[in-house]
Amino acid sequence: MNRKLTLLTERRDYLVAQAAAQRSALGQDLEPWRAPLALVDRSMAVMAYLRQHPAIPVAVSLLIAALHPQRAGRYLMRGWLLWRLARKLFKPRIT
Repeated sequence: MNRKLTLLTERRDYLVAQAAAQRSALGQDLEPWRAPLALVDRSMAVMAYLRQHPAIPVAVSLLIAALHPQRAGRYLMRGWLLWRLARKLFKPRIT
């Protein structure tokens, strides 16, 4: 029984060391993605905030329309397009 326990302990130590090496390699492989993923994370946080506070996009639209009435249509069309795209991307999926 003692020999079997020793083999199990050795196997466990080997697997723990292998998992640590794999985590390290994965961390190095993912390092170039850290900044782009952080940007995506911040963007999703902004979208969640705007979803909780819908008056902000409305106020910004009205401010743009008041300051630049000749450009308001173009800005509002772009904003509407972005809004529809964001709603499709961040729509909760029912599974």
